[in-house]
Amino acid sequence: MPSRPVELRKKLLHVIDRNLLRARAAAPHSAVPRPFLRWVGSKRSIVGRVVEHLPDGYNRYFEPFLGAGALFFLLRPSEAYIGDKCQPLIETYSGVRDSLESVIRYLRPLVPHEKIFYSIRSSSTRSISRRSAHFIYLNKTCWNGLYRVNSKGEFNVPYGRPKSGTICDFTNLRKCAEVLRQPRIRLTAGDFGARLAEAERGDVVYLDPPYVSGHSNNGFRDYNEILFRWEDQQRLAEIAHELRRRGVSVVISNAYHDSILRLYRGFKWSKLERKSTLASDVSKRGVAQEVIFY
Repeated sequence: MPSRPVELRKKLLHVIDRNLLRARAAAPHSAVPRPFLRWVGSKRSIVGRVVEHLPDGYNRYFEPFLGAGALFFLLRPSEAYIGDKCQPLIETYSGVRDSLESVIRYLRPLVPHEKIFYSIRSSSTRSISRRSAHFIYLNKTCWNGLYRVNSKGEFNVPYGRPKSGTICDFTNLRKCAEVLRQPRIRLTAGDFGARLAEAERGDVVYLDPPYVSGHSNNGFRDYNEILFRWEDQQRLAEIAHELRRRGVSVVISNAYHDSILRLYRGFKWSKLERKSTLASDVSKRGVAQEVIFY
């Protein structure tokens, strides 16, 4: 990252304690708060690698592809603009933030069971707290934590026969709610472009879009290109370059592919590998190659 003027460094609201963040990242299943949802492409297992490329400090945190929020809950910023295009996901975060005890009341009696799963999947309710509880339940019991809807906008992922009988760690959920309730945490649903336009010098932006390249050999395209087209990928890269020119610290996770590397020419990058989570047979899950730009 380019060096910042001394006067700017003095004004930064958050100082990165890398040793503390490394320790939290090393305990992805026990650190509190931690993501309370599963999400395809979540950086929960590699968030420690992302931490290494963050600036030493920042003012506001921006994350427009929130998903499970692995980096957000690791950093716990006091001022952040977080969001996602998936409105039911953002509604669930809002429900946990605003109506936590009601969400817990609806969740508490639920257990993994195929009949219960399909009953909830086919139901509808006007209660935001009940919808939030149902979203969490379906997320934890569906196949692989996948979120997918049909042409009518109806969730249609099948039951996943989870090995654990625990739907939610309520202690962790309460800690997550505390982070979300901070007065300067803004939570919105919608396109990434509008929110990123507000980022300024001294802010940090983390971009973790659905992976899709200009080709089909990265293991993600079939699932993601309906949600996030190649044209969206190009537009995001243009915005990332503009943010960088404005002095915003930008960190991006993406698929490792020549077409992606060309989009972010001028950024430094680091390659990493991890197991893909999309194949139904665990033994057939190959290695997904990813890259972090910074």
